[in-house]
Amino acid sequence: MAEDILKVEHLNKFYGDWQALHDINFSVKKGEVVALLGPSGSGKSTLIRTLNGLEPYKSGTIYFHGKAIEPSHKSWLAIRQKIGMVFQSYDLFPNLTVLQNIMLAPTKVQKRNPDDVKKEALALLKRVELADHADSYPRELSGGQKQRIAIVRSLAMHPELMLFDEVTASLDPEMVRGVLEIIKRLSDEEDMTMIIVSHEMNFVEQIADRVLFLENGKILEQTPGKQFFKQPQTQRAADFLNSMDF
Repeated sequence: MAEDILKVEHLNKFYGDWQALHDINFSVKKGEVVALLGPSGSGKSTLIRTLNGLEPYKSGTIYFHGKAIEPSHKSWLAIRQKIGMVFQSYDLFPNLTVLQNIMLAPTKVQKRNPDDVKKEALALLKRVELADHADSYPRELSGGQKQRIAIVRSLAMHPELMLFDEVTASLDPEMVRGVLEIIKRLSDEEDMTMIIVSHEMNFVEQIADRVLFLENGKILEQTPGKQFFKQPQTQRAADFLNSMDF
């Protein structure tokens, strides 16, 4: 049986007096794709951001490979080398070329050989059909191209777990397919462990091994992916699916 890469126990998150996450419990096994679904404001992005320390939490424990993560700045810096994250806003450095953006963290943070990193970066760019943009700057790229570069930048760190937070939300419809195809390829061909927040229901149905359905900061159900779309366990999830155009 595959090991748990990530495990979350009794996680609670507050913004002032308002509780954003309520007693969150789940685990993710190696090679598994877990989708976080739910209406806007349900806590999906807040939850995924807690998993690599971008959002502090009040109580609970996050385990990585069975070891509790100490919620300190130093610990999260180390964990982020193993838990990659891609945002809807790309977050590329505008003053660096595509290649420089990709090489920065592997060479500066992981202290890897620049020649080896460059070779790998160029190979990754070729895989996402952007090899001819290695010397371009972010301002010269489309939204879909920027998002593919953001994914490559995370992959260059050799993460064990990838987090995707609404990575197609800010893209034009015609750009969405290319980004989703890359994510699906990571699952199908490389058995990448992933947690995904997305409103692309057709895509989630294809890729998710398990769905966590959230509302008001609570996990209402955890269901195998195929089953969730055919026979959700709660009426609220059924209503949610009926409201989605897919």
